[in-house]
Amino acid sequence: MKEGIFAFLRATFYRWTQIWSEVCLDLRAAPKVLAIGDIHIENFGTWRDSEGRLIWGVNDFDEAYPLPYTNDLVRLATSAELAIAENRLALRLKEACEAILSGYLEGLKAGGEPFVLEEDHQKLRAMAFNSERNPRRFWQKLMEQEKTKGTIPASVSKIFDEVMPKSRLPYQLLSRVSGLGSLGRFRVVAIADWSGGKIAREVKALAPSAHVWAQNLSGQHTIYYPSMLAKVVRAQDPFVSVKGSWIARRLSPHCCRIEMDELPKKRDEYRLLRAMGWETANIHLGSRGRVSAIQRDLAKRPDGWLHNAALAMAKATTRDWNEWKKT
Repeated sequence: MKEGIFAFLRATFYRWTQIWSEVCLDLRAAPKVLAIGDIHIENFGTWRDSEGRLIWGVNDFDEAYPLPYTNDLVRLATSAELAIAENRLALRLKEACEAILSGYLEGLKAGGEPFVLEEDHQKLRAMAFNSERNPRRFWQKLMEQEKTKGTIPASVSKIFDEVMPKSRLPYQLLSRVSGLGSLGRFRVVAIADWSGGKIAREVKALAPSAHVWAQNLSGQHTIYYPSMLAKVVRAQDPFVSVKGSWIARRLSPHCCRIEMDELPKKRDEYRLLRAMGWETANIHLGSRGRVSAIQRDLAKRPDGWLHNAALAMAKATTRDWNEWKKT
């Protein structure tokens, strides 16, 4: 987190939701949806649907919670601004906001559509299949994780037995560290050799959104991950399942989150951010009956509102980061 402001943003959604309440007062009254919450430009990835097609979209919903739709748009744009500050994006913030908002508006108007990277979305597919996402590199990185110490909960062992392709398949357990926002939660990966190659399944503990803690919403213990999977416009990953307070998923070279440094150096960033805006609409469309209210609210907002809000939140987050580094 000390190495860069973008990493700090990813790791501190609980601070985002506190700062948001202070900085974006004019956006808090916007229509609420079941929001992603912890959205940013590195919370996107690929998976295979039940037909074996490669799908691109939001990678996880760990912080899902009913929030103003503006939260997701501003946080996505703010993450772009912080990535620009670290020379990880070449776009200007104004262009990034235009791309996000245009994709979002078109996605709402169209009723949403998943990103199936087969016949369409060739440029997005080229980015997803970039050579940096090399299978050998993926498995090498995964196998470098530490072996699990001690025993794991019986409920987790049962889940692994259920999600493996074959009963009583031998596997080794690794304690996976991935991302920044869910550090500290129990997370374990089972890796097995099956039919000529390696396979991996991950089980991770779920908890209510950090928004609940940050806003002192005592008594609210709902985990919204299952609701997201059930309602949004999405070509679902059949290997993702929520079992009580655990989530299980398959991991593979093309079933994982995409880091910005895994994208090709020459890329259409405007198209990428526009797709992120559209995918955000895909998620918000899961809140049935809110589209008209969102469209009316957007129509009333002045030009440049997203740019101004993202700039304000980027400055506030940077101040917060600088103060935190002194502790």
